[in-house]
Amino acid sequence: MTVGKIIFLNGSSSAGKTTLAIMLQQLLDEPYQHIALDQFRDGMPGRYRGLNSPGGTPGSSGLNIVPEEKDGELLTHIRFGEHGEQVLCGMRRAIAAFARAGNNVIVDDLLFRPEYLDDYALALAQIPAWLIGVRCSLAVVNEREGQRTGRFPGTATSHFHEVHAHNAGYDLEVDTSASTPKACAEMIIDRLRRPPSVLAQRLCQLGSR
Repeated sequence: MTVGKIIFLNGSSSAGKTTLAIMLQQLLDEPYQHIALDQFRDGMPGRYRGLNSPGGTPGSSGLNIVPEEKDGELLTHIRFGEHGEQVLCGMRRAIAAFARAGNNVIVDDLLFRPEYLDDYALALAQIPAWLIGVRCSLAVVNEREGQRTGRFPGTATSHFHEVHAHNAGYDLEVDTSASTPKACAEMIIDRLRRPPSVLAQRLCQLGSR
C-alpha cells in the first residue's frame, strides 16, 4: 500500500490555517483529509475542557483556557494537562496511521512546545511530510480573532511567537496577511514538487542525542 503524503500547517490561532486547508483541498488533484487539533479538542468530554479550572480538576487535566490581564493587555493561555497531553500524543499517531493506510492528510495544528515537533518527527517517520509555517501579522490575527465567535481575546497573542519557536525551520513559510488563501495554497502545491526535509532532519537530530 502506498503511504499517503502530509501537509503540516503550523501557526497561531486565527493565522488562517483552516481557510488555507480548505483551499488546498479545492486545488489539489488528489484528495487530502483535513485533520485539525480543534476536532480532537471538541471530542474531549466537556468537563475536561476547562476555563480557569484549578489544579486537580478534570478541566485542568484536559485543555484549560486561562484568561489573564498582563500590563493592561488581555491574554488567554491554552494549557494542556495530563489527559490533554495524552490526547495530543494519540492525535499525532492517529494522523500517522491515517497516512500509512494510504490517505493524504492536511494537518492543522499548533506547535506550542518544541517537544511537540520532536514527537511528530517520531510519529511520522518514513512518511513524506512537508512542514509549512503559516504566518500572519499580529494586527490581522487579532482582527480575525475579534470577528470569530467563541474566541477569548488575546488567545493568539499569548502563543503568537512560541508556536514558531521550535528552531527547526520550515519547508516553506506563507503569510496569509500578505497573500490570498489561493496564492498561499499555490505556493505550497509548488513546494510539494520537491521532497520535504525538516521533519526528517529533526528525526536525525533526535537519533544523535
